[in-house]
Amino acid sequence: MIVVATADFELYHEAVAELRSRGVTFTTIEPGDSLPEQARVLITSPDDDVESDQHVSRVTATGDDARRAVDEALATLRGGGGQTIVGVDPGTRPGIAVLSGQTVVAAFHVPLADAVDVIRRETQDAIDPVVRIGDGARLQGAKLINELDGVAVELVDETGTTPYLGSGARGMGDVLAAVNIARMSGERVESREIEPTAGELQRIKSRSREVSEDNRTIDETLARRVAGGELSIDEALDEHRAQEE
Repeated sequence: MIVVATADFELYHEAVAELRSRGVTFTTIEPGDSLPEQARVLITSPDDDVESDQHVSRVTATGDDARRAVDEALATLRGGGGQTIVGVDPGTRPGIAVLSGQTVVAAFHVPLADAVDVIRRETQDAIDPVVRIGDGARLQGAKLINELDGVAVELVDETGTTPYLGSGARGMGDVLAAVNIARMSGERVESREIEPTAGELQRIKSRSREVSEDNRTIDETLARRVAGGELSIDEALDEHRAQEE
């Protein structure tokens, strides 16, 4: 059982809310009270004076990182404590899975522009984390690799990582693929330079025409900048309009 024992009101409120949202069985006590016999993991602040025995693991946190503390507590409770590994199924909306050992502690499905911030946040306080990125979406994957300086990145062969999705599971494929990618070792990379193909550039130009309100198609120079992650399609369209002024 997880026990929250803290005099820090913000940590108490955030940790309890997080545990309730996940349907976790837990209890709360005042610092100094005796721990229940079922206690296995203790969540406290660094300033709380709480006694525990060798059978109880302690996770310290503040209100700002209560979610991380709950992730760590759950991984410990399930025997999944270990290295933090982030799996990424790249694309225009990458699937992102965060594992502690073999336990999935968080998952995200976000726009490409937000992916690096999410990955950095999830690895910020981890010891020796690794980010594993699938090699399928070449352009989007290269953008992520090139922006993730300061963290170990592996490029993973993602063949066969996307599972069959049954009825009601629509939209989960990218996240489940990210979990599978996280569990596969890959090749360590520092950067990845990809030259977009003619077909990829044409798809970007066609997409710009589809999303523009004035039936506008960006030129190849702008399409290359979009392919390299320098511009979004909307930004490229704005530049194309500005060139005509």
